[in-house]
Amino acid sequence: MNLPNKLTLFRVILIPFFVVFLLAPETYFGGFGNYIAVGIFVIASITDFLDGYIARKHNLVTNFGKFMDPLADKLLVCSAMICLIELKLIPAWVVIIIIAREFIISGFRLIASDNGVVIAASYCGKFKTVFQMAMVIVLMLQIPNVVFDVLGQILIWVSLALTVISLIDYIVKNKGVLKDQK
Repeated sequence: MNLPNKLTLFRVILIPFFVVFLLAPETYFGGFGNYIAVGIFVIASITDFLDGYIARKHNLVTNFGKFMDPLADKLLVCSAMICLIELKLIPAWVVIIIIAREFIISGFRLIASDNGVVIAASYCGKFKTVFQMAMVIVLMLQIPNVVFDVLGQILIWVSLALTVISLIDYIVKNKGVLKDQK
């Protein structure tokens, strides 16, 4: 197993630890559970960047990586957003739209794969992921400050808009996948 794939698996392994620290009652971990969760989330997010960079730079792209890297990203971000619902930091309907988009894109990729087509991540999808990760970090910090409250709300709306825009972008660019059914 190459380094990028190990980084991807490491990201998946971090998810349960992240969830435990984020959802731990304030009396646990000296009241710093959410900050530890932010640290874990940031480390996991960095591995997302590193695994792709190393795989492309050193020609270590594998079928396992193509499958597991996007899945690890979805698991990390969706786990975080579901926890944020539990903490009443993000509305459930926003998370439902974001997760629905991920299922739709995964379905598109599965259909494309059956037809021998690989649908790569678009820049719009990558921007969406960056804004979602920034949103998760700001919301998890729970800093009681008007600026952070406003920033959190802006990041929620920008993430939601980019989610919808990137979905439309994928559908428009890949509509032929549905027409090419066997």
